[in-house]
Amino acid sequence: MTIAYDMPLYRPPSEGRNLIIQATLGCSFNRCAFCSMYRSKTFQVRPLAAVFRDIDAAARAWPAADRVFLADGDALVLPSDHLHAILDHLRARLPALTRVSAYATPANLLKKTPEELAGLKAARLSLVYLGVESGSADVLRRITKGASPAGHAKAIEKARAAGLKVSATVILGLAGAEGWEDHITATAALINQAPPTYLSTLQLYLDDERFGPFVTQMTRDGRGFTFQDDAAILAEQHLFLERLDPPAPVIFRSNHASNALALAGTLPKDRDRLLREVATAQAVLSGPGWRPAALRAL
Repeated sequence: MTIAYDMPLYRPPSEGRNLIIQATLGCSFNRCAFCSMYRSKTFQVRPLAAVFRDIDAAARAWPAADRVFLADGDALVLPSDHLHAILDHLRARLPALTRVSAYATPANLLKKTPEELAGLKAARLSLVYLGVESGSADVLRRITKGASPAGHAKAIEKARAAGLKVSATVILGLAGAEGWEDHITATAALINQAPPTYLSTLQLYLDDERFGPFVTQMTRDGRGFTFQDDAAILAEQHLFLERLDPPAPVIFRSNHASNALALAGTLPKDRDRLLREVATAQAVLSGPGWRPAALRAL
């Protein structure tokens, strides 16, 4: 491949074998307390000419590419006409194209009209990745997420009404030992209210750069923050699955590299099996699907 990516480059686990095109650099928000992914970058909209050159180079090297992920942090912040220009060029140069996906924030989705979202769906943008993180208003405020539970729910419902699939992530351990039950209970309630197409859990994972600032932010109002160990994380996962009862099927995964335990199923159909798998891991902190701490990463 002849594309010269602006590093660091991130993508969801499910995009690992797909073509990545950088429509933007960095993240337009970039203030979440736990996230260091784009701290080294200043947010930029890449000129269309540069994006088109990358698409053309990719089409020459990989003409059969059928799935594309638009990087970096939230390409959906782009105006709809700018996105349409990229989608049009992708369709013109990649005849096998079936799906385009991108990270999105609730603000991205809420700022676009239903007609805009439906138009993007018609142009092959069919999946957005949404970092919900928590359904607790208190936790979202403390991590500077820039979104509310109601905003998350409205964004998910709006995207799905336009025909877009939504892949949502939540972070186990995000509220620490002091607030985990509120975090998990509120997050399950949010998902039950506005079920995404896909749902994944991650474990809180901080690199050296974010560790200190995260703890400072989470304790600045005088409250404590105690990191959850693996046993406590599994207790969060168990309670989360217990409380999840979405009105429509949700494909559930915990296959991100940060997780101690890999799980896969469809909710609510597979809830009892998933609970048994978590309970088995709780008893021994090992076994099928267990990832040792040394193998976990962002």
